[in-house]
Amino acid sequence: MQFNTYLFACFFAVVLAVHHAPLPWTARKLALLGFSYAFYAAWDPAFVVLLWGSTVVDWFAARAMMRTERPALRRALLGASLVFNLGLLGYFKYAGFLQRTLAAVLGALGVHLAVAPVDIVLPIGISFYTFITLSYTIDVYLGRSRPARSFLDYALYVTFFPHLVSGPIVRATELVPQFETERRATGPQLGWGLALLAVGLFQKVVLADGLLAPVVDKVFQPRLAQLSTGDAWAGAVAFAGQIFFDFAGYSSCAIGVALCLGFALPDNFRAPYGAVGISDFWRRWHMSLSSWLRDYLYIPLGGNRRGALRTHVNLALTMLIGGLWHGASWTFVAWGGLHGGYLIAERLLRAAAPASPLWSTRAVQLALALATFILVCFAWVFFRAVSFDQAFRILAAMLGRGRGAGHPAWWLAILPVAALVAVHWRMRATTFETVVERCPWPVRSALLAAAVVSLFLSSGIDRAFIYFQF
Repeated sequence: MQFNTYLFACFFAVVLAVHHAPLPWTARKLALLGFSYAFYAAWDPAFVVLLWGSTVVDWFAARAMMRTERPALRRALLGASLVFNLGLLGYFKYAGFLQRTLAAVLGALGVHLAVAPVDIVLPIGISFYTFITLSYTIDVYLGRSRPARSFLDYALYVTFFPHLVSGPIVRATELVPQFETERRATGPQLGWGLALLAVGLFQKVVLADGLLAPVVDKVFQPRLAQLSTGDAWAGAVAFAGQIFFDFAGYSSCAIGVALCLGFALPDNFRAPYGAVGISDFWRRWHMSLSSWLRDYLYIPLGGNRRGALRTHVNLALTMLIGGLWHGASWTFVAWGGLHGGYLIAERLLRAAAPASPLWSTRAVQLALALATFILVCFAWVFFRAVSFDQAFRILAAMLGRGRGAGHPAWWLAILPVAALVAVHWRMRATTFETVVERCPWPVRSALLAAAVVSLFLSSGIDRAFIYFQF
């Protein structure tokens, strides 16, 4: 079930009615759990079993870790959680990728495998809820948190439908305590939640799908014969806008839906295209994943505590794994590796650059922000391309080796993304909520009404959210 469907509108109306009914808190939590399973089962009921498996294994592993002080047993319990969850993720998401990679390597060596291709359906959202359950057991093992007192609260934390399939990747310490006490949305919370839902749908349906996706699809056609430099830039910039509006739109919907029920989910984006530097970009883009990779991968690898060389290795490994998390393809690995290279180069440049107040001037900061955006656009090409051949062809065209007269109509897609970058630059030091609060209510009302009307007038194709494939 997707947020941008009439089916979800009907589903959510029922959820709101039941959640605000005069029922005991436990009964309403049980209803939320049932609705969450129904939300997930709308894609394939069979995969609910995987959710149950992750929930039960990590619940008992965490409680057993708290009942023993034996280090060996605690490590064994954590290992069982890691093996189970990563094993499921590895089988469903990476088995086919590993088989294809092995066959390609052996083929290059003159050895041909006569093995039927692995054809496994990827359970939707498995990458997200795997990271959610892993963070729970790891935090209990490290003593950062205690196990949830109620199995119902923990199960609801794992399966809570607003964040289940595409995040934000919520920590147990952020959400489980909210399930422990009775909650209903206040009037202002319900109004703000519905407004966020409308804004998120506007970003997805009107901007990502209706305005930018058609240009991206044309530029990234696998068999496009010629590509001009203008077309290549239009496609790369349009995809930068599309993926932001698509994913930030989903996050806004998820946060808004949760708020309508009285729960708070963390922000996932904070003006990322106004970032100055790649490290700043990752502090603003998909923040729940960035913090997860930092806390559960980069820091355990040693972070920046073991010298410059080890820091660079840790950055590279973290971003490579982050790229692979996004998809079972070497193009995603290249995307992550490129960002790792950016981060290493940035650290080296910061260390070599002489201290000067010039770096803090508005003009230099703006130039650095534009350079950051251009580098991010280059990397997005690998994220969107279906092969290295296509990625290198588009990048070559972007660097001036394009051919043909081009399609000026496609270049118009750069304009709304340029506006997006300008807005992000102005919002670097503030939040969306603050901007809305400062805006006069007649203007807020008019803009929200226009967004809602445009949803019904949009001719965009009904597309799944991009991050559903991860």
